[in-house]
Amino acid sequence: MQATWDNSYAALPPQMFTRQAPVPVAAPRGLRLNTEHAQELGITFEDDWPVFMAGNQIPLGAEPIAQAYAGHQFGHWNPQLGDGRAVLLGEVSGPQGRFDIQLKGAGRTAWSRNGDGRAWYGPVLREYLISEAMHALGIPTTRALAAVATGETILREQGPRPGAILCRTASSHIRVGTFQYFAARDDTQALNALLQQAIERHYHQAQTAEDFLSAAVAAQARLIAQWMGVGFIHGVMNTDNSHVGGLTIDYGPCAFMDDFVPMKTFSSIDRQGRYAYGNQPNLAAWNMAQLATALLPLAEDRNASITRFTEIVQGFGDIFAREYTAVFARKIGLTATPEAEALIDGLLKLMADMGADFTLCFRALATGESRAYLGAHPDFADWHARWQAAGPAQDALVQVNPAIIPRNHLVEAMIADAVSGDMQLFDALRAALKTPFSHCDTARFIAAPNPQEVVTQTFCGT
Repeated sequence: MQATWDNSYAALPPQMFTRQAPVPVAAPRGLRLNTEHAQELGITFEDDWPVFMAGNQIPLGAEPIAQAYAGHQFGHWNPQLGDGRAVLLGEVSGPQGRFDIQLKGAGRTAWSRNGDGRAWYGPVLREYLISEAMHALGIPTTRALAAVATGETILREQGPRPGAILCRTASSHIRVGTFQYFAARDDTQALNALLQQAIERHYHQAQTAEDFLSAAVAAQARLIAQWMGVGFIHGVMNTDNSHVGGLTIDYGPCAFMDDFVPMKTFSSIDRQGRYAYGNQPNLAAWNMAQLATALLPLAEDRNASITRFTEIVQGFGDIFAREYTAVFARKIGLTATPEAEALIDGLLKLMADMGADFTLCFRALATGESRAYLGAHPDFADWHARWQAAGPAQDALVQVNPAIIPRNHLVEAMIADAVSGDMQLFDALRAALKTPFSHCDTARFIAAPNPQEVVTQTFCGT
């Protein structure tokens, strides 16, 4: 493995991480390598790439660390979390800039608590497939570089599972919870170093904590609006899973909606619906409030900063509303106007009343088949007439409404096949999801699940 390494995070104050090499595995075997992404990163691999992606051999120039962070988990404060099953090999500089290279499932670290530090095929291949699908949809995300089988068996609640490691990349792995960790310890040295690192990695125009917070709030609002536009439910929006650069990170129990249910949940651990589809904007704003609080130790005038930070966080709602309206206006072929907003609200009500499939319904607007999904609703004809009168850009609809998403039942089927040694479904889905707005010839990939295929719960895999 050859790359240009420049490990800026490992040069920060030592309390911000632990030096931690990945724990070698028994028999590394490559599952899949994202060669296109490797080229984007300026990384060259040879046939022995699995030993590097498993952590059995450290690339020349890498400086492996496990990052410290804290977080609110389902609203409950945990002052010490950290990379319990991930090792950041370092940062590579390539044609598209600087990117973290992280091994997820790389073994126990100083932050593992009682965990084994490992992962199995399910969460590894799930994150690989879905994060790359999100990238193809144009949604900011961490990405997958490689998946490797470890040749080891790990234990989960469901029983023994084959071990695997995901190599993922990101413009950083700085979380809201990273700031919270140092704020809770009143460690202004680390907090200031982290702020400068985050500005350098994500918001070059920012000069102050206030500038940074404003940029982070806006990025988060845009991200959540994009999630809503494809029916994506993260499932575990804890502050340690909230990225300050506005990336989708830590896929865990994530899922895409089939039938449109505004307060839909899938995560087995979200028993109260805290992170339901419709709650995601409010929870993102709450996470930004925690980021604002974590920045206060850096304030010269605390009272003035509280006032200004509060204003910035309260602005989340307006930014999100604009971004949300813009996303959904494009989905119905209109520009963002009060008329478009009324049509969006009307369409979503029709869909909710009918239990219409989110993806298929919006795609049908582009193909002229929306009556097949909504025609039985008594208000559909009126809505359709008003929409047509608004002059939608029909040709543009196929460019914003995907034909294919990584549907939950297909992801589960892919995982089951992979565990049995068959990667054909993974490869077929991966290929189709690279061009989500194009026509897909595989009817199975487009169709909503049959009743017996419906997935009702998803799991973290830890």
